[in-house]
Amino acid sequence: MPKQRLINARRVVVKLGSNVITAKNSLNLELIESISSQISHLMDNGVEVILVSSGAMAAGLRKMGMDRRPDEIPKRQAISAIGQCGLMNAYEKSFGQFNKKVAQILLTAEDLNNRKRYLNARNTLHTLIKWKVVPIINENDTIMVEEIKLGDNDNLAAMITLLMDADFLFILTDIEGLYNKDPRQHSDAKLIPRVTRFKKEIEDFASDIPGTLGTGGMLSKIQAAQKVTSAGIPMIVARGNIPSVLLHLFNGKEYGTYFVPKKEKMPSRKCWIAHTLASKGSLVIDDGAVRAVRQNGKSLLAIGILAVEGYFEEGAAVSFKTAANEIVGIGLVNYRSLDINLIKGLKTSQIKGCLGGKHYDEVIHRDNLVLNDSCN
Repeated sequence: MPKQRLINARRVVVKLGSNVITAKNSLNLELIESISSQISHLMDNGVEVILVSSGAMAAGLRKMGMDRRPDEIPKRQAISAIGQCGLMNAYEKSFGQFNKKVAQILLTAEDLNNRKRYLNARNTLHTLIKWKVVPIINENDTIMVEEIKLGDNDNLAAMITLLMDADFLFILTDIEGLYNKDPRQHSDAKLIPRVTRFKKEIEDFASDIPGTLGTGGMLSKIQAAQKVTSAGIPMIVARGNIPSVLLHLFNGKEYGTYFVPKKEKMPSRKCWIAHTLASKGSLVIDDGAVRAVRQNGKSLLAIGILAVEGYFEEGAAVSFKTAANEIVGIGLVNYRSLDINLIKGLKTSQIKGCLGGKHYDEVIHRDNLVLNDSCN
């Protein structure tokens, strides 16, 4: 386990799952108090902690006497609104016992896709941390629609980890970690203590371990791990109701599954491009362009583009792929799709004559692109 990394960690993100934070008929107040105590202890010892908490939907369902999510979106959003009040009230009371203040932050994918709002969110979190306030983050389910949905809080926790350049991500759930099959259904299931590479069998294992009250399950945790470890940040999935689990982990106790990070950290801007932005279209590129961006670290030029798929504006995130449909990477385009269609296959010196002007030599500058290889 990463004892030295934990000793050196100065900023961590902790994510609590729905099944950990809820009891039979309400929120698990004893668990909330325990986590609040542990986080407060870490803060008193110089560790900055950001909490991503599920539980609003689950708490709302319990409060309304319902045992499953409604199918209708307005009802689901209403349930989340009901549950969010109780969730934050419980945290405020629990952290208050340890002389800590809390702040609620509700986000959508739109907040993180927009670079200005992304940076605003980061600045707000930096301010709260500076003030020794515990930021408690959740997806804004009450106004969420499919177009701005983050998907689940495992994914959100990974994005916050990247946003804040945290040193570690802890995902606390209702099972010990990643198993080769669902331990709730199979007594012979074996815990996988360490993951260094995301082979297909790892995703297959995770696919067999669904969530219940939450939207995630183990597969979403694997996806979160892929995001943060590709950026050089380690992650642990562990059972959240183990007494003092966070403190034990910081003291070197081995719990759960440790996801080993890449050796080099990905720059913050590239993390945002790779893991936060949704592709608005794609560019088909030739073999020479593939070699240029993959092997030589070059920008993507118009001459290497074979075809344009989709309609998008300048500055959009667009994937680029081979003629055989293999995704090579994603980047921010300097030209809109209509213009790229006109200049594809042209030399850089020919762009001005074709468009009547040339603002950029590159269709995607190397500083604004991320290769798929660096995200796996």
